[in-house]
Amino acid sequence: MSHKEWYQMTADEVLQAQQVVLAEGLSWEEADSRQAESGRNELSEGKSVSPITLFLNQFKDFMVLVLMGATLVSGLLGEYLDAITIVAIIIMNGILGFIQEFRAERSLRALKELSAPNAKVCRGGEIHAVPARNLVPGDIIYLESGDRVPADIRLIETNSFYVEESALTGESVPVGKTVAPLGAEAITLGDQRNISFMGTMVTRGTAKGTVVRIGMATEMGKIADLIQNTDVLQTPLQHRLEQLGKILIIVAVCLTVMVVIAGIAHGQPPYTMFLAGVSLAVAAIPEGLPAIVTIALAMGVQRMIKRKAIVRKLPSVETLGCASVICSDKTGTLTQNKMTVTHLWVGGELLEVSGDGYTPEGEISSGSARVVPAKNAMLRQFLQISALCSNAVLYQEELESSSSKKKKTKEERPDTVWSIKGDPTEGALVVLAAKAGMTAETLGPQFQRVAEFPFDSDRKMMSVVVNHAGRRLVLTKGAPDVLMQNCSYILWDDKIIPFTSTLKAKVMAANEGMARSALRVLGTAYRELKSTDKCEEQEDAECGLVFVGLGGMIDPPRREVREAMAKCRKAGIKTVMITGDHLTTAEAIAKQLGMLPAGGLCISGHQLAVMDDEALENRVDEIYVYARVSPEHKLRIVKALQKKGHVVAMTGDGVNDAPAIKAADIGIAMGISGTDVSKEASSLILSDDNFATIVAAIEEGRGIYENIRKFIRYLLASNVGEILTMFLAMMAGLPMPLIPIQILWVNLVTDGLPAMALGVDPAEKDLMQHKPRSAKENIFARRLGWKIISRGFLIGICTLGAFWLVLRQNPGDAEHLVKAQSVAFATLVMAQLIHVFDCRSSRSIFHRNPFQNKYLVLAVLSSLVLMLGVMYIEQLQPIFKTVPLGLEEWIIVLIAAGIPTFLMGIGSIMQSPSKKKTMKYSSKPSLR
Repeated sequence: MSHKEWYQMTADEVLQAQQVVLAEGLSWEEADSRQAESGRNELSEGKSVSPITLFLNQFKDFMVLVLMGATLVSGLLGEYLDAITIVAIIIMNGILGFIQEFRAERSLRALKELSAPNAKVCRGGEIHAVPARNLVPGDIIYLESGDRVPADIRLIETNSFYVEESALTGESVPVGKTVAPLGAEAITLGDQRNISFMGTMVTRGTAKGTVVRIGMATEMGKIADLIQNTDVLQTPLQHRLEQLGKILIIVAVCLTVMVVIAGIAHGQPPYTMFLAGVSLAVAAIPEGLPAIVTIALAMGVQRMIKRKAIVRKLPSVETLGCASVICSDKTGTLTQNKMTVTHLWVGGELLEVSGDGYTPEGEISSGSARVVPAKNAMLRQFLQISALCSNAVLYQEELESSSSKKKKTKEERPDTVWSIKGDPTEGALVVLAAKAGMTAETLGPQFQRVAEFPFDSDRKMMSVVVNHAGRRLVLTKGAPDVLMQNCSYILWDDKIIPFTSTLKAKVMAANEGMARSALRVLGTAYRELKSTDKCEEQEDAECGLVFVGLGGMIDPPRREVREAMAKCRKAGIKTVMITGDHLTTAEAIAKQLGMLPAGGLCISGHQLAVMDDEALENRVDEIYVYARVSPEHKLRIVKALQKKGHVVAMTGDGVNDAPAIKAADIGIAMGISGTDVSKEASSLILSDDNFATIVAAIEEGRGIYENIRKFIRYLLASNVGEILTMFLAMMAGLPMPLIPIQILWVNLVTDGLPAMALGVDPAEKDLMQHKPRSAKENIFARRLGWKIISRGFLIGICTLGAFWLVLRQNPGDAEHLVKAQSVAFATLVMAQLIHVFDCRSSRSIFHRNPFQNKYLVLAVLSSLVLMLGVMYIEQLQPIFKTVPLGLEEWIIVLIAAGIPTFLMGIGSIMQSPSKKKTMKYSSKPSLR
């Protein structure tokens, strides 16, 4: 084969290289021989991991191993309930992890479903329908409207052939295909107009071509390979919890060993100290932490579902909360993916058209004045041509939902959506006419179509011949520059006048003005045929036309996106557009959305291709729009941003987005317009395809992470207090302030429900006023470590102080020791339950309403009941070695338990208020 690329060869060179005759195709024997050599036309899934292995892998995590150790210790202590609970937590986490990984493996299966199941192929001079997996290089393939392209095919013959490639290239409208060779090198996929790619859809016309790439060698196969070889990054939350687990086990073991040694050195029985040490170890390691994290994430997921965001991987909720860059696809994400006519130029006047999408509602206006088609003959003519010179169909369909299945009252209307069947460009014109009440149905009885000359990529026009009131009319639409060459007259001031060079210049100026605004422009024209005029051939019909006007259309931005982007900027999050569409269009949309600041750069895929990775990394912070990019480009962009320290969220809906979605720190897929491939590769799916939903998800992610920090602060400060109470008592030579079973009961009472209630705590009001936290931020950052140690120290000192105050009244009496231990037990529990309210705010307990979180109030009340139960129920007193406390003891308990919160609150109030860090959205100076 020649060193040329397939798109650079002529049709004859391609057939010669493939050793095939167009009319004959391959013989069956030759096809079998080639299949033996090249393999099947399938996307491989790589090495698969068995479900059993996937499940067992969930138990290799460090924290899981710690939990298993805690289970063994609890069992040895006879705490079978604790052991059973921990085992249940381990299994639950294993199942959740297994489900997440198993679903991730389905990405490639979704890719395989995009491959055409059958193909029309010429074998031995006859056309046969064969399974697409049996295609081989050199096969001659026939394609027509509605077909899914079964392989990468070099086109040999085309007839008005258009292919929908948005899932692969991001092109927002169907692409017209040609057969002529392309001389340039390194042409992007969107510009390879003589090749049809596997998985794309034929929307119009017919074509014949030869297979040049199959299976994993196709562009779709390259994406499959990228998905297989893209590493899945560990989320910040997973990394921090792993760090936390290692720190906890080391600190807990060291301190408990010191407690045991100190106790034995001061004359405590070795066996009793061993049990106390093991109990402290169990209490010091918050075995419920992974479960509480999972519950907090799961509750956040439920809230996000209500806000139209579906989470596929629980940790991704937290990751989204620290996202600093959102890489967003344009088509269908920032825009509606619905071509819409926004401007008209008729008779020298520029008109504006309101309304979004395919809903036939809107007005045509000139400035602030509404233009009524019934009173404007030129506009009426334009709209009639738009409605009649088209094969697109506007229709309304009812949305399937649970509410729609219920019995409706007369006042209720079913949820419906307007859609287009056919070419989106034609659909835009049909919707435009429908806004004025002109449709094929309403005009059909008056205008009967008798002939059609389909749109052709060479002549760039379409015409229909209709009978109207005894007259024959030719109605034409097409590219303005080509259409003008076929026009001899123009409709001007409600009159048909000669189309002079001056008027042609005015039309071209209007056309160029619309194009500069990134509008796709079409012109309309017509001609009334005389009885003697021939129109059997398009050359006869499409001449001497009367030019009517221009229509400018665009895939408009979604209404809510601009506001959502403003919120992102306020939260310190940069938004980047990555699209397969043209640079001019992408830049215009970016400016409309306010996402392109002064000095911000817009570059094309070609410019990106000539930049090496180092150059891209140096400029990536300045670039806000990437246009005409390929899947490999998207991966490079994501990785360059990650190297600069950004946490990257990648949104998309097409097959071409899947590798970058998977490589990003968090991948976001569109639920309505998204392909199965992008959804399976993603961590988050937007069920309403609404960019604003991302902002809601970011807010939830930030809130959940802060809640996780809240219960880590609570749990660890409480555990530090427990350990210091025992450690200081042993170092001072005092009796044990808590016996092992009391330590375990404190752990059960305080570590469960209150910590879980913190996991669903409402977020503070200024949560979205701060810049994203760094992905490298330690879990103990922002003074959390100091808060844990200082509060734990105060809890330990106050608990030990209360114990000593009661003990000193009669230090040698065994019954008095039990009372002192009961006081220490109650003080420790009460101090922790008061502390849980302090953890709700980064400032102090006085900053927030303590009754705002009703779940926390109920959790604290239930913990109080459990504490009081072991002290006042006679049957439990011998087991827990407790006695009822009198008024004097309760005064000591409440004062000692309240001192830590009081001191920390006063200290917080006395500190000078820290200045809020406000985010200013700015870009670095241009490197131009």
